[in-house]
Amino acid sequence: MKIAFIGQPNAGKSTIFNGLAGYKTMTANFPGQTVHYTVSKVKVGDETFEIVDLPGIYSLTAIDMAELESRKYILSGQADVVINVIDASTLSRSLELTLQLTELQVPMVICLNMIDEARRKGIEINSEKLSQIFGVPVIETVANKGIGLDAIFVSAKQAYHKRLIPKIQPFHKDIEEKIEEIEQIITDEFLRNIPRRYMAVKLLEGDRELFEEIEKFPEIIEKIKTIREEIKKTHGRHADTVISSERHALTMNIFEDVAKVGQPLKSFRERIDDLLTNKYLGYPLLFLILFGIFFIVFEVGKIIEEPITDAFDSLSQKLPGFIEENTLLYFIVKGLIEGFSGGVGVAIPYLIPFFIGLTVLEDIGYLPRMAFLMDTIMHRIGLHGKSILPFVVSYGCNVPGVMATRILESPRDRFITATLSVLIPCAARTTVIFGLIGAYIGGLAAAGLYLFNLFVIMILGAVLTKFIPEVTPGLIMEIPPLRMPALKNVFMKTWLRLKDFMLVAWPLLIISSITLSFLEYLKIDLILNKIFAPLVSLVLGLPEQTGITLLFGILRKELSMIMLFQAMHTTELNTVMTDLQLIVYTIFTIFYIPCVGTMGVLLKELGFKRMILISGLTIVIALILAVISRIILSMVI
Repeated sequence: MKIAFIGQPNAGKSTIFNGLAGYKTMTANFPGQTVHYTVSKVKVGDETFEIVDLPGIYSLTAIDMAELESRKYILSGQADVVINVIDASTLSRSLELTLQLTELQVPMVICLNMIDEARRKGIEINSEKLSQIFGVPVIETVANKGIGLDAIFVSAKQAYHKRLIPKIQPFHKDIEEKIEEIEQIITDEFLRNIPRRYMAVKLLEGDRELFEEIEKFPEIIEKIKTIREEIKKTHGRHADTVISSERHALTMNIFEDVAKVGQPLKSFRERIDDLLTNKYLGYPLLFLILFGIFFIVFEVGKIIEEPITDAFDSLSQKLPGFIEENTLLYFIVKGLIEGFSGGVGVAIPYLIPFFIGLTVLEDIGYLPRMAFLMDTIMHRIGLHGKSILPFVVSYGCNVPGVMATRILESPRDRFITATLSVLIPCAARTTVIFGLIGAYIGGLAAAGLYLFNLFVIMILGAVLTKFIPEVTPGLIMEIPPLRMPALKNVFMKTWLRLKDFMLVAWPLLIISSITLSFLEYLKIDLILNKIFAPLVSLVLGLPEQTGITLLFGILRKELSMIMLFQAMHTTELNTVMTDLQLIVYTIFTIFYIPCVGTMGVLLKELGFKRMILISGLTIVIALILAVISRIILSMVI
C-alpha cells in the first residue's frame, strides 16, 4: 500500500515521516523545507507500506515547483491513501487544502498534528464531528513527541479497505451549476483518469497549466471562457476569486462547527517571540545569536582539535622508524595517516557543534524569523524575502540550498538566489575558515571573513538584480510558533549530516591525500605547481606548493585545506605562510568554483549553460576579491 503525506508547509509531514520511517529526511521548523518528495518502506507486522513525504503546498493550484511536484504525484494515481497532515493550531486556514483534496476522490485520512499547540492556543477540536463531515478517519498526533503515530497505519488501512473517499463539500448552487456545465463538456480524452469535478473546478479557476493543455481543444476552451465571463458578470469578481471565497466560507463554517475557541494561554515563548521579531531589538538579537553559535563552534572546536592533531602529528613523526623514508609504501602510509587525521580533525571538533547549532535554530523555528527580519534587506538588493531560506540552508550545505530555490516562483529569482547560494560558506567552507583563519589568526578574523562574505553576496545580489530587473512581490510566509527542539531529533539530524561527511567526504579526503602523496613520490606535483605558478605565485602571492591543493578543493572544499597541510609538510601553517597569505588563500578558496556536488545540482536545477555561467562567475569573483584583499591588507598587516 502506498501512503502519501500531503499538507501545508510546516504542518509536520516530514516529522511524521521520520517518526514512521526512521530518520531519513531533514525536518525543520520553517516552511518550504521539503522541495522534493522522499520515499521509504515501512514494515508493520506482516505488511509493508510505502510512504511518501510530499512537498508542503497551500493549494492544488501549482504556483511554484514544489506545489507542482506534489500535485503531479497525487494526480498520477500512485497513492492508495492520502494522509492530509494539518497543523491543528491553524485548522481554519488548513481546511482550504483539505477541501481541494476531497475533489481528487482518493481514500483519505485527516491527521490533526500539533494538537497540543492548538489546545495551548485555546482551540478545542471535535475530531468525531470533523470525521462525520468529511466521511474519513480523523486522528490526532503530536509528531515531535511520537504521540498518535501508531494510529496512522491503522486508519490508512481502514480508509483503503473500506474505500473511504472524502465527501465533497458543495459550493453555492449557482457555482455548482457552472461546474456541472463544464463537467459535461470535458471529453474523456482530456481527462486521462483525472476526476471530472477536480478538472472542472480547476478550469473554472483558470489553472494555467491545464489551460495550456486544453488549447488543443478550442471548442472546449471557448465554452469555459464564456462560463467564466458569466460568473464575473453575476458576481462582479473573477471566477477564481469567487471559487476562493467559496472555499474560505466553507472552511470557516466547518471550523465553527467542529472547534471551540477559548482563552489562549499566554506563554513565556510568546514574550520571547515578541522580542526576537521586534523591529528594534530583533536585529541585535539576530547578530548575538549567530555570533554566539559561531563563538561556541570555534571555542569548542579549538579545544578538541589540538590534542587530536597533536596525536596524529606524533604518529607521522614516528613513521620513519617503521617504514623506510622515500619509498612508495612510506608515501602511501603517510598520505593515509594525513587523510585520516584531517577527517577526524575536521569532523569532530567543528562540524558536530556547527550541525547541532544549525539544527537547534531550525527546530526552534528561528529561521523564518530571520527571513522576516531580513525581508527588507533582501528587497533592497532586489530579491524576494523567501530567498533567505535557501541562503540559510546553504550554511549547512550548498546542495540543498540550491534545491531549496524551488520555493521561488520566478525563474529569475531562482537563478540569482542559486548564484548567491553557492557563495555562502557551507560546512566545508566553514571548516576552511575555522581551520585556517580561526586557528592561526584568531576568532575575530574568522568572524570578519564571514561578514566580508555577506557583504560580497549583498553587493553581487544588487548588481545581478540591476542587470536582470524584475519587480519582486512582498513576502507572504507562515511564521510558525517557537518550539522546544526534541533532543532525539537534534541528535538524529546532526548524525544524518555528519554521516554525509563521513561516507562521502572523508573517503574522498583519504583517497585524495594518498593521491597527493603518490604525485609527490613521482614528483608530478612539482610539474602541476609550475603550471599553476603564474596564478598562484604572481597573481595571488601564495607559495607555489599551494597550486595543486586548489584542484582538490573542487571535489570538496575542505580537501583544499587538508591538502595544504600535506603540500606544505606541516600542520603549523603559520610557520611557512604569512597571515596575509592565509587570508588570501582562504578568500580564494571560499569563493572560487562550487564543489562537484553543487555543480551537479546546479546542472539539474538550472541547466548546463547556467551551471557553467555560475561556475565561471565564481572564479572571476574569487580572483578579484583575492587580489584586492592582497593589495589592501598588505598595507596594514
